[in-house]
Amino acid sequence: MAFRSKRRPIPGKSPAELDAMQAAGEIVGRTLQAVKAAAKPGVSTLELDGIAEATIREAGAYPTFLGYQGFPGSICTSVNEVIVHGIPGRETILEPGDLVSVDCGATFNGWVGDSAWSFGIGEIDEDVDKLNRATEWVLHEGLQAMVPGNRLTDVSHALELATREAERRFGVDLGIVDGYGGHGIGRTMHEDPYLANEGRPGRGPLIQEGSVLAIEPMLTLGTEDSAVLEDDWTVVTLDGSYAAHWEHTVAATAEGPRILTPRK
Repeated sequence: MAFRSKRRPIPGKSPAELDAMQAAGEIVGRTLQAVKAAAKPGVSTLELDGIAEATIREAGAYPTFLGYQGFPGSICTSVNEVIVHGIPGRETILEPGDLVSVDCGATFNGWVGDSAWSFGIGEIDEDVDKLNRATEWVLHEGLQAMVPGNRLTDVSHALELATREAERRFGVDLGIVDGYGGHGIGRTMHEDPYLANEGRPGRGPLIQEGSVLAIEPMLTLGTEDSAVLEDDWTVVTLDGSYAAHWEHTVAATAEGPRILTPRK
């Protein structure tokens, strides 16, 4: 979902509010771990959704995604050529060699955590593994630009530079999915501003101490172009190439970027 960037600073959260956001983010992290542990050949993505919802509710939180603009699941489960917003389903059965991206949100005490990661089911193709490791690396390199004094597109530019460097490091050609990216986050899941995964630096609103963004590179083994299926949610690569999606909720602090969705 796109948001217009404004020149005013990205609102800052207090240290106590960041702690509250991290409490929500830690629930997301535990949920992603539980889902990954259950993701085996023969398991449906609907079963994974049930595990996610139970894990979130047992922690005293609720699944932010469930019912959001009509979305029917507690998590997004995007398999292989699905980039984002895959709907969990009884008929989507995991198979060896699949690449699964799981996106999860949890609301706890009025604050939202949002995070995603991708992982293989059993042994995956070498290029798919490179894609996935590269996307994780791009996330962690790009989020280093989330510091007070930078502007929004400094993060976008850092993600783009990291993607080009990842191609050299991992020996794989990568496509940056056009039109999808990160966003502000706080008491609601999607807040201004929209964060592109590429672009020129030095533009957009100022990042100040306590500013928070959900940073989420989405890369493919082929095209930058995508299409939305008839369910109005599922986003797939136009050429059928595999996609990976990694995301953390990150705060800018005087000590550097602070990941609010930590996981072991």
